[in-house]
Amino acid sequence: MSPAPARETSDDDSEQKSSPEIPSPKETEITETFNEAWRNVIRGISSNESNISANDISEDNANIKTMLRRSRNGGEAENGESEMVPNNGNVGGKTTSVLKPSPSVGVSLENLLEAPVGGSKKNGSLESLATSMMDEAWEQLTKSYVKFKGKRVGALAAIDTGGETLNYNQVFVRDFVPCGLACLMKTDADVDIVKNFLLKTLHLQGWEKRIDNFTLGEGVMPASFKVIQDPIRRKEVLQADFGGSAIGRVAPVDSGFWWIILLRSYTKCTHDYSLSELPEVQRGMKLILNLCLSDGFDTFPTLLCADGCSMIDRRMGIYGYPIEIQALFFFALRCARQLLKPEHDGKELIERIDKRITALSYHIQNYYWLDFTQLNNIYRYKTEEYSHTAVNKFNVIPESIPDWVFEFMPLRGGYFIGNVSPARMDFRWFLVGNCIAILSSLATPAQATAIMDLIEERWEQLIGEMPLKIAYPALEGHEWRIVTGCDPKNTRWSYHNGGSWPVLLWLLTAASIKTGRPQIAKRAIELVEQRLAKDGWPEYYDGIKGRYIGKQARKYQTWSITGYLVAKLMIENPSNLLIISLEEDKKIAKSKLTRSTSWTC
Repeated sequence: MSPAPARETSDDDSEQKSSPEIPSPKETEITETFNEAWRNVIRGISSNESNISANDISEDNANIKTMLRRSRNGGEAENGESEMVPNNGNVGGKTTSVLKPSPSVGVSLENLLEAPVGGSKKNGSLESLATSMMDEAWEQLTKSYVKFKGKRVGALAAIDTGGETLNYNQVFVRDFVPCGLACLMKTDADVDIVKNFLLKTLHLQGWEKRIDNFTLGEGVMPASFKVIQDPIRRKEVLQADFGGSAIGRVAPVDSGFWWIILLRSYTKCTHDYSLSELPEVQRGMKLILNLCLSDGFDTFPTLLCADGCSMIDRRMGIYGYPIEIQALFFFALRCARQLLKPEHDGKELIERIDKRITALSYHIQNYYWLDFTQLNNIYRYKTEEYSHTAVNKFNVIPESIPDWVFEFMPLRGGYFIGNVSPARMDFRWFLVGNCIAILSSLATPAQATAIMDLIEERWEQLIGEMPLKIAYPALEGHEWRIVTGCDPKNTRWSYHNGGSWPVLLWLLTAASIKTGRPQIAKRAIELVEQRLAKDGWPEYYDGIKGRYIGKQARKYQTWSITGYLVAKLMIENPSNLLIISLEEDKKIAKSKLTRSTSWTC
């Protein structure tokens, strides 16, 4: 099927003046900035999330060092100290739990806080290598920028000239998110390209989306777009793909969610509310949310999705209610909750969002969560239970639990499984869903800690030699043939079937910092720095430990480059985490909603 005809964007796209760039810290202030950032991130920012521009709260270094002493003692308090550390930002002097740093990986956080800016001679060569790699990354990113009518509007998926371009010469919405975050997090923040991207993709959303005489929902965002030269009119035009040209012809569910998340990050970074308050931007958010919040036959608050609707854009058995989409759905709902204005029909939509957030968080936290205790409970499930009091609510047959889970599940740690639906639990580990659950605070603090525990306990399987696995384990043999349809690209330990994706480094780093365990990210970044640039920034790696460059991986993959950049920018200045992270919502945390009582309300 030929791609949709190119259409020219309107010359009068609404543009606002960019907000002032974030002032860059002087070289002599880097250490203090680092200390201040750790105080804010690890202790938690007690900010009013309904007002993104709330002032950050400074904390004493003594509180962090107290926490670090506990981490060295295996998490126990010294001299009978309480595990609760007072958070001065809470009203009434209430206390909040502090997530413990990992005592087992890398250099201690206390050493990071007290380390001189220059570092030792021993680390000089490593720092020099990292600096040169950062410089190369920025150079490669700059080369990938795409201009439309003189303005930068995105970045190409890859600039590898050694293979067939296919759709790698386009700007992908999900691919651009780490690019946009890198531009926002750099010292001299480059906000214009992010703003232009948000406005151009919003304009494309308004196009009629017709595929084989069937019209897609009005709120669907494009998977990608490219700039082409119209030889007849002799001018640049945009050509968008909403799934009609994609392999498998599947429309992206995640594009709209990523767009809302990036819009919130832009607003958080720049404090430029004029963009999110534009009528067309408000309408764009409402179209996306109405598409997802529409009433249907589902008895679950999760979002029903097809295979290939997300980053895993080929058949991989994720149909139903994949954790990646549910976590992104939750994240986008919370971001939109901050950005939507209550005027006109906004108030009603906000009320629908609040109800869905509460139900979705309960559903995911209870039914998707797996640790050793829960695995043992499922192993002992009874079936054919009827009534609201049923324990095995989805009628999962215990014999369907795959053998690998029993060996994979450690006593310490847990994770959100890949999918839950009637008589089916997909026990595979998917990194994107778990890390997004941490960043959006969909995971409770205890669950977030357990996820990071699992990563530590299963480092060889999930991280290996090149971070990091998008999914674990790989499908093999008969299962691979049935689930993937004999997909030659998704062979075992390759591509989405257990391949290792450097772009995911930024998600791991953000989750590590948020849970107070930057050592995990630091160790993964050091692995990446040994090979990624030397290998030409490939899209993905193959093999059980990610040792081999992917057999069909493109070189100079832009989001591999920016995944590294964002990870480095966050580990060097953890306050950058605030651009992409959401704090826990106390109203959600205190919800008493249960499935049984919901039937009788």
